[in-house]
Amino acid sequence: MSESTTRDERFARGLDVLRQVDGEAGQRVIDSLTDVSPEMGHQIVAWGFGEIYARPELAPRDRQLVTLGMLTALGGCEPQLEVHINAALNVGLTPGQIVEALLHSAGYCGFPKALNATFVAKKVFAERGLLPVAQQPAPDATSA
Repeated sequence: MSESTTRDERFARGLDVLRQVDGEAGQRVIDSLTDVSPEMGHQIVAWGFGEIYARPELAPRDRQLVTLGMLTALGGCEPQLEVHINAALNVGLTPGQIVEALLHSAGYCGFPKALNATFVAKKVFAERGLLPVAQQPAPDATSA
């Protein structure tokens, strides 16, 4: 991204990325800020998506894995988790991969936060008709 891009150009680029990643859920977040903090909405789009999410060094699915882990670890971010679980599905992560990422997070941020995140995932999966999530059988300990 060039240092000489204008505020409007960063916003336009960010809006394209937001639509690709978050779809309608992301737009609803931005729209919900228009009567209280339109500048916050602008910064989320222009900086968050136009500058950060648009960077080529990580694929969109990898960015979503990082985002899910961070939001889970922070706790109290369930509305944002809902948006980003939808985004994770939009960029190619499967429900099983999302569940596995949330299970993996339990070892680092604790079961309560991982459970809260998993229940948000369950809500999103139910809304998208993706339940039950197919689980892989646990590896047989005798074959290791």
